[in-house]
Amino acid sequence: MKHYKTLSELNKDNGWPAPEHPLLNMVSCQSDCPLGDREFTTDCYIIAFKKLKAGVVMYGRTPYDSTNGSMMFMKPRQIMEMKGLQFEEAGFMIMIHEDYLNGHELFHTIGKYGYFDYEVNEALHLSPREEEVIWELHDKIKAEYTNNPDEYSREIILGHIASILMYSQRFYKRQFINRTSLSGKTVTKFNQVLQQYISNGNLQKEGLPSVNYMAEQLFISPRYLSDLLKQETGKTALELIHLSLISEAKHLLQTADQGVAEIAYLLGFENSSYFTRLFKKQTGMKPLEFRKSIQLNR
Repeated sequence: MKHYKTLSELNKDNGWPAPEHPLLNMVSCQSDCPLGDREFTTDCYIIAFKKLKAGVVMYGRTPYDSTNGSMMFMKPRQIMEMKGLQFEEAGFMIMIHEDYLNGHELFHTIGKYGYFDYEVNEALHLSPREEEVIWELHDKIKAEYTNNPDEYSREIILGHIASILMYSQRFYKRQFINRTSLSGKTVTKFNQVLQQYISNGNLQKEGLPSVNYMAEQLFISPRYLSDLLKQETGKTALELIHLSLISEAKHLLQTADQGVAEIAYLLGFENSSYFTRLFKKQTGMKPLEFRKSIQLNR
């Protein structure tokens, strides 16, 4: 599998013209957009828009959802593969070498956009109006990209890229809301999986359930799961796991005779000190303090 450190090398291998800038590349796709039908990695962030009628995109070894009017976001050194792509309409790829971001605010803020960690089958599906917004920003970037550069060019281009990322975040939130209304609340399914894990005795056998485990059971990526739950509940997947466990702990502290260490073990904690810290963080009291307060109020 080939790793591309430079955009020039990537363009050359795919028969594209040399990039206008060594650290920034814009590729327009009409009926096809060849990428050599092979696996590869890059040192680039990639923002892509496409309407596919044929072909397969693999990202992180996951098949890409080929629904029309979709965007995908890729980060440096993630495995990509594109085979026999045919587009229904024009698409584009913006490739931003990570060094292009050096010294700019976007170098730090790009990491806050969780969709770079989504699997590609969790694509962003745009409405017609949303497509217009993205294409308008694309065209502004392209105008700067193809003009003679000056001291403002990079700032303007990165400003428009930042706008694409911010709009995409907004559009994903809209998609989360639409998904909830169509397929039911993810938090309900999440809680069902979690309660099944607990009732099967997996806490003692396997320890605390991880976000990765919960995401696998729901057939979505961990980052997408947490972002979706955050939209629905205001809490991440890990926070909801902790809240559920503390709820179980409260029940045991009220009804069982076991000590704190035993309860911590029953709930899958490796040691009672971690359990005690988490319990106090969630309730404001240590487990023994909580137990005593319940006894005093009886």
